[in-house]
Amino acid sequence: MAILATENEQSANLPLVITGLIVAGVLTYLATRNIVYTIIAMILAGYLLLGIRIVRPTHRVLVEFLGKYQRFGGPGFYWVLPGIQKLYAVNITEKMVNATRQEIITADNLNATVDAQVYFKVKPDEENVKRSQYNVFNYEDQIVNLARTTLRNIIGTLSLKSANSERSRINDELGKVLKTETLSWGIEIVRTELKEIQPPTDVQETMNKVVKAENEKIAAVDFATARETEADGLRRAAIKQAEGVKQAKILEAEGQAEAIRLVNEAAERYFIGNAQKLKALEVTESSLRNSTKVVVPSGQQIVNVIGELAGITTPPRQD
Repeated sequence: MAILATENEQSANLPLVITGLIVAGVLTYLATRNIVYTIIAMILAGYLLLGIRIVRPTHRVLVEFLGKYQRFGGPGFYWVLPGIQKLYAVNITEKMVNATRQEIITADNLNATVDAQVYFKVKPDEENVKRSQYNVFNYEDQIVNLARTTLRNIIGTLSLKSANSERSRINDELGKVLKTETLSWGIEIVRTELKEIQPPTDVQETMNKVVKAENEKIAAVDFATARETEADGLRRAAIKQAEGVKQAKILEAEGQAEAIRLVNEAAERYFIGNAQKLKALEVTESSLRNSTKVVVPSGQQIVNVIGELAGITTPPRQD
């Protein structure tokens, strides 16, 4: 049980008791001039002053009379008969207890050092305050022992790797067990926190090496992927460039072919007749220069005849 008069509160009440004794003794002596009456008055004053209790808002009060529960109270001023009545003040604020560090054997036969914390508080109503004092002896120690036992049962079924990666699950299971087991204690389990799961030194070094190797492997894969991506990008760029050059050449050739076609069409349309006439005149000039005899049939011109000799076909003239 938690008695209100802690060491600090006893120190705080001691000046009040001493002051009261002195005042009572002085007043009694001045009134009676009798030492016996003065001593009796001082004893009575001290007895009455020792029964004064001041309860803070952080506590609830249980008052017992000759060992039997008498009443429940909240914060405020109380006076009890010393030796006959007892006042027990129970702290209802949230507290934390540390489940002492312990070694637990995991499912893969490794020793792990485990440390956890449990946060709880006494429920403030009368029934639960009474339960916290009458249903369990020293609930703080009980919570610590229960948390240690529960952690051994939970972590003993897990591998070391699983225990490290499933802390939330362990916290949840630990909290559920504690809440179930402490229902009759008048307390509320607020939360549980698994502080540490530490493997043996040699196992930890091995795990660090494995993690380091895994990280290096991932880094190497990422570097190779980056290089591959870069090479693929360069290849695609080269292909695009080659396709561009090829397309440009195709377009250039098509342009040249189109230009030649247009030139041929223009030449055929505008210059073939003139060229034939020019060729016929050249042949005529050459024939006349060489005194070549040319027989001109009736109805034809000399140019046409010379053109035929030169291999040039002149379309017949239509009158």
